This record gives sequence, structure tokens and C-alpha cells, in this order.
Amino acid sequence: MNILFTVCGRAGSKGIKNKNLRSMLNVPLLYYTLGAIWNYQNSHPRDQVTVAISSDSEELHALAHKQTLLPVESVYRDDYLAGDAAPKVSVIAACAKEMEKRSHINYDLVVDLDITSPLRTCQDIEHAIELKKENNSYDCVFSVTSSRRNPYFNMIKIENGVVSQIIESDFTTRQTAPEVYDMNASIYVYDVSALQRKKHVGFFQTNCGAIMMKDTAVLDIDKEEDLELMACLAEYFFKHDLLLSGTQKAALSLLNSQR
Repeated sequence: MNILFTVCGRAGSKGIKNKNLRSMLNVPLLYYTLGAIWNYQNSHPRDQVTVAISSDSEELHALAHKQTLLPVESVYRDDYLAGDAAPKVSVIAACAKEMEKRSHINYDLVVDLDITSPLRTCQDIEHAIELKKENNSYDCVFSVTSSRRNPYFNMIKIENGVVSQIIESDFTTRQTAPEVYDMNASIYVYDVSALQRKKHVGFFQTNCGAIMMKDTAVLDIDKEEDLELMACLAEYFFKHDLLLSGTQKAALSLLNSQR
């Protein structure tokens, strides 16, 4: 199987300066993601794995190439894909199109892994890929975790100073309300043809599947406190979760291989 792994990261950040270049437990966040790919590649030698970094950041490209264990390709974004309003699906589609042109490979799948969701395992990636293979008609399979809040029960909106439930309902307990999930922005396995033909806005609203991941940290790293909390959680799970410790070991191997 020909698999393109994409790792996307813009230069700068409004919440945390240079978020995609930051480190956690003295290892670049990027290396946890690349380490998970490296583990997958080593576990699946029959798959042809290509890794592409899509960014407008010279520093991020340099950091990716500084490690010597996992070959990576640099794809520089056009300006229109580097702004706040550009859908990430559009960035991934453009990256896949460029890599097919560059490598002359017709990829079977495109797997996108987020830099700021470092607590994933090789097995999580395998699970997502297997679900997509079993359900070839899916446009995408992405990772989720159980949600701690429920729009049918304990989530509200405030409009013109008036509070109301996001979804009007008569549910009196969380247990009786429909079960909902958080997209944890960690793993997306795309159908290649869907990336090119389907509208990117609202891409995930139809014909998608989902895998469950361990609820280690459903965090959007938008401020320093989020990164500090992620580090605390990671330190605990790297010690107590054998699979996640494999991700840390791979990241450390990449760090130690730096030129």
C-alpha cells in the first residue's frame, strides 16, 4: 500500500508564539508526530510510506530535516493556503497533489497527523487505516474521544444576553442523552479521490467514519497553560502506558539522530 503521511503547520500562531516549533518534555512536538510515523513505517515494511511537511515556515522544514531517521519531503504552501481562513483539508489536498506529481506515486491513502496532538500511538494510526480499508467508500476516517460535555444536556449558548441550550431537549440526565464525541484533531485518513472532488468546507459532515482514541488529552493548544497541562499528562502516560511510551521513545530517537 502506498501511503502519504502529511504533517501540516503554519508559521507563527496567535495563541502561542511559534506553536508548531515548541517542545514538550524537551522534545520538539513535531518529533512525537514524526516518531509515530517512524514506528508505523518500521511495523509495516510492505507499505511504501512517504512523509511530507506542508508549511510556510522555514524553521519547521529545517527542524523536520534535522533528524536523520525518517526521510521527509518539504512542500511549501501557497500564500492563499497560509492564512487563518484556509481549510486544512485544502492544504492537505494541495500537498497530496504536489507529492503525486513529484514522486510519480498514486497514493492509496493520505494520512494527516496534527503536530499539536502528540499523544497518539502507532496502534491508533493502524486502527484508523484498517477502518478505512474495511470501509473503502468512506471519504475519511478520523479519531475521536468521548465528550465530557453534551449539547443535548449541559452545553449552552448566549445570544443577546439570553442563555439557552445549544440543542433544545427534555433529557434530564447525561446518561439518557444521545452519546456524543469530540474530534480530537489527531488522525485523519483520507480517500485520495474524495480530497480532490469533495467540497472542503463541511468535508466531515457526510460519509465519514471514526475511531476511538484514549482520552489522554482532548486539548487545543492555544495558550501556554494548555501546553503545560499537556506536558503533565504526557509525563504521566509515558511512564504508565506502554504504547504511548513507544511514541516517546521514537521521538527521542529522532532527537538523538539530529545532525
